Order: sequence, then C-alpha cells, then structure tokens
Amino acid sequence: MYVVSDTKQEQAYRAIRSRIIEGAYLPGHRLVIDTLARELGVSGVPVREAFRRLEAEGLIVFAPNVGAQVATHDAARWHEILSALAVVEAYATADAAPHLEPGDLAALRETNAAMLAAIEELEVGEAASANRRFHALIVDRCPNTYLAGLVRQAWDQLDLIRHAGFSFLPKRGRASVDEHDELLALIERDPDDHEAIERLARQHRQRTIEAYLRERARAESARA
Repeated sequence: MYVVSDTKQEQAYRAIRSRIIEGAYLPGHRLVIDTLARELGVSGVPVREAFRRLEAEGLIVFAPNVGAQVATHDAARWHEILSALAVVEAYATADAAPHLEPGDLAALRETNAAMLAAIEELEVGEAASANRRFHALIVDRCPNTYLAGLVRQAWDQLDLIRHAGFSFLPKRGRASVDEHDELLALIERDPDDHEAIERLARQHRQRTIEAYLRERARAESARA
C-alpha cells in the first residue's frame, strides 16, 4: 500500500484551498488531479486526499462526467450559510470575550477604523477584508477550537460566494461598523456576560440577512 507523507498531503491541501479562497479558481472551475499533481510536484494521492478534505468543507463538489470542481452557490445558499453563522459565531464570540486582552481590543478598534475608512473610499474589497479581520481577531481567542473551526469554514464559503460576484448590501457597511463598536463596548464593560454578548453578536449577523431580504423584496416588487 502506498502511503503519502503528511507533509505532501498538507502541501496539496493548502495550495488548492488557497487558490479557491483567493479566487484564482472561480466557482465551476474544473480541478484535474494530474494537472494539479504536476503543478505541485506531488503524486496524485495527496491531491485526492486534498479533494476529500475540500469536499467536506463545502469548497468543491464532484459532478457526474466532470469530476471535481469548485463549488457554486446562489442566494439561497448564502442565506443558509449566514443564518447558521449567526448562531455559531455568536456563541464563539461570547466564549472568546473573557480571553480578549487589552492589545486585542486595541487591534479591534484599529481594524474597525480601517473598515470605516475603506467604506468611505468605496473600497468594497478592502472593507470586506477588514470586516473579516475584525471577526477573526475575536474568534481566534475562542477556547473551543472545534467551534472556531466551524466559524472559519463558514467564512471561507462566504468568501467563495463573493468571488463569484455574489456581493450584497454595500449600504450595510456603515451600520456594521457601528454594530462592531457596540459589541466592543459591551465586551469591554462586561466580558463575562455571555448571554448579552451572544445575543448582540447574533443580531449583528441577522441584521444583514434582514437587510438582504428587504432589498430582494424591493427588487422583485420593482420588476413586477
């Protein structure tokens, strides 16, 4: 039996995953084992193992007569992912709050200010990146590593949707900045109030969903 080293498995996984998340491979892009193996300087075995992991994360799918390809998503999928994220990320945020140190809080303030600056300059991509950095700084302090992993997996799937040109609600940006400030104020005031922090963090995500549903209803009404 041929055994592939963990190093080669991880190399293939990280390289392919990075290309998907960063948008080098767009949704629907076909992934060919032999081609990737040559590019990465490995055999086909670690590439197959990488495919299994990426399929489990929802980043690739296997289609009949096609093989592996980067997953495609639509508005319904976005809604599903964000609804789930509202729950798991809120709990992770509340879990992380007591572990945030003064330096973390300062970094969060700086990142939120960078997000606001990007919004004012209409730099949508940079604003989205700053938003993710903000939430990542918090989730990185979550002691429940399994829960934090679920949150990051959902973020990656949302990034994949954005790379497909499926972006939403630029007007939500400024409101998100204000909600970040509100969340930080609560964490600074009482980091052990798990229930209140979880509730506020969940509302933050849910407001994005609600804003999207209003926009979609308005667009459908205009077309009618």
